[in-house]
Amino acid sequence: MIDRPIYLKQLLHWKDHDVIKVVTGVRRCGKSTVLHLFKQELLKRMVPEENIISLNLESVEGIDITDYRQLLQYFMDRIQPNGMNYIFIDEVQQADGFEKAVDALYTKENCDVYITGSNSKLLSGELATLLSGRYIKIHMQPLSFAEYASIYPGQSLERIYVNYLENGSFPYVTNIEDPNYVPQYLSSIFETVMLHDIMAGNRCPDQNLLKKITRFLFDNIGNPCSTKRIADTLTSMGTKTTVPTVEKYLTALQDCYLFYQAERYDIKGKEYLKTGGKYYAVDIGLRKTVLGNKPADLGHILENIIFLELKRRWGEVYVGKVGDTEIDFVAIQNGERCYYQVAYTVVDNNGDILQRELAPLQKVKDYYQRYLITMDLIPTVSHDGIKQIYALDWLTATKDM
Repeated sequence: MIDRPIYLKQLLHWKDHDVIKVVTGVRRCGKSTVLHLFKQELLKRMVPEENIISLNLESVEGIDITDYRQLLQYFMDRIQPNGMNYIFIDEVQQADGFEKAVDALYTKENCDVYITGSNSKLLSGELATLLSGRYIKIHMQPLSFAEYASIYPGQSLERIYVNYLENGSFPYVTNIEDPNYVPQYLSSIFETVMLHDIMAGNRCPDQNLLKKITRFLFDNIGNPCSTKRIADTLTSMGTKTTVPTVEKYLTALQDCYLFYQAERYDIKGKEYLKTGGKYYAVDIGLRKTVLGNKPADLGHILENIIFLELKRRWGEVYVGKVGDTEIDFVAIQNGERCYYQVAYTVVDNNGDILQRELAPLQKVKDYYQRYLITMDLIPTVSHDGIKQIYALDWLTATKDM
């Protein structure tokens, strides 16, 4: 199993706290694995094995458990009277009314409850009402570049980065020895998300429209995308649709974590803006699976990868607006913030590209850190307080450099 230190650290921090631990993320990103790593850590800390009770509702053992009564009974039959019981429920949303079982288990003093799900709606509706203020969310992504690189010691970061783009970041792809079979695996993930997580329940019934919107987003990562622009583009190409319909499908694509939206943030006005946001894909390998081997925009792909890493490190990530210019990302956490500009290269004969990328950062007058991240392999330099950093060094660093 691949070590997932970011998420394991969070689980260990919240161990035995009086909150339900909710692990969410796109399918096959490693939620079950990180729970298994956590179980191993519990055993090392002398927790009796019989006090660790787990069930995957998509496994052979769990597939016949379809409602909350059966789910609750499964655990009540196995709870030990002595010591804390650690309850793990994978893909909990498969059981109707699961929130009632989760709530009942949570109220038992000798139960520490952990659940996983592949849809952000896990935290909406009745669960949020029942458990308001009594759960914390741990959001997982597929492998970060640093986690991916840790599997291939001795290889150059540049070669690993090429493979990272080619094969994607889902953990299981690292077990596929022949890369020719990777697209088949990624296609299966994509189809499962589309059919099982999005179209199930007739929420987004038009599969053709769903795939076209998805293709549009993959093809426009890093570009401003309004729902009107998407609707107008699809209509002009012969697929008539409306803004409300596109909005519904975009919400569904974000709910299953296939895409993330970076909304705009006015740095001077310190306010969030409703227009001009961008979308980023959860995995670049999926992008290639959908779009095929068309010429890649390496700058926007790098921007996508930096965005995902900022989500891991900071949580809140926005597109920055400063005057009439744009900063690629403003990362915010606990009142602190950081600014990031991303460019594949800023090397040219007269320095115009470098000045163009620095200009938005130079307009920021507060005291927070500013970074220019590129794929130019040069030592870290400072441009009047703006640090220019080699992207692969930044991606594998344990903290901002």
